[in-house]
Amino acid sequence: VQLQACGGGLVQAGRFLRLSCAASGSPTVIIEMGWYRQTPGKQRELVASITRGNMIDYADSVKGRFTISRDNAKDTVHLQMNSLKLEDTGVYYCKIYPLVGPDYWGQGTQVTVSS
Repeated sequence: VQLQACGGGLVQAGRFLRLSCAASGSPTVIIEMGWYRQTPGKQRELVASITRGNMIDYADSVKGRFTISRDNAKDTVHLQMNSLKLEDTGVYYCKIYPLVGPDYWGQGTQVTVSS
């Protein structure tokens, strides 16, 4: 199973970025896809997740600013990040939860928000 993430970068506060993650090679259907964030000295935390049936969960800190979506046919998940804040800086990882077998992490993409 491979996860290919893209879309990170350097952006000024208040601007936007869009992350995408494409999964390939999963032997079973992917029931849930999500984005996690890790900053120095902190544990990796959930940013947003979405199930195959479009049940969505967001971290309180991103509600109203971030939107997660997925394309089931392409096993792709997107994270639209608007009104970015300095505290959104971190490495963003996508994660998938196949119906059977282990979960998988992507390689991470850096998001840096500057003032």
